[in-house]
Amino acid sequence: MRDLTAFTLAGYDKGRGRLVQALWFAVLNTLFMAWFCPARLRVALLRAFGARIGTGVLIRHRVRVLWPWKLTVGDHTWIGEGAWILNLEPVTLGSHVCLSQEALLCTGSHDHRAADFRYRNAPVTVADGAWIAARATVLAGVSVGRHAVVAAGTVLDRDLPELTLHTAAGRRPVEDPA
Repeated sequence: MRDLTAFTLAGYDKGRGRLVQALWFAVLNTLFMAWFCPARLRVALLRAFGARIGTGVLIRHRVRVLWPWKLTVGDHTWIGEGAWILNLEPVTLGSHVCLSQEALLCTGSHDHRAADFRYRNAPVTVADGAWIAARATVLAGVSVGRHAVVAAGTVLDRDLPELTLHTAAGRRPVEDPA
């Protein structure tokens, strides 16, 4: 039987104090997600809050990042409008990654077997050249391989090997773009 009153944040480290968290949320909700905020300023704001961001990164408007200090992005990666990086744990995006519109990378979950519904969080890694298509979801603990593709609207709940296309109908090889 589930007892949500027993839930605690035990074992979860947000990585920064409440003041920094509050400041990030203020910046996120007033400037970072706004349509008028230049992409270069979004990159600078993430870096100012501790994200490790490569060169040539494009971040569109309405992108949400829970904790910038738990984000690493390689060179020439695109993050499309409305993407949500729910990074209770680290998220690493390689170089030349495309995270399309309204895609979700979710590092948080709960242990459905535990009465207290405790966290069961794990990092997400997306390797160089991978594409997470529009409205696709990548769940906690998953690694997406080099040049792999997670098709639009699908949910990925286990590792995806390099050069593999994940669709609702299953998985198949994709051509190496190199």
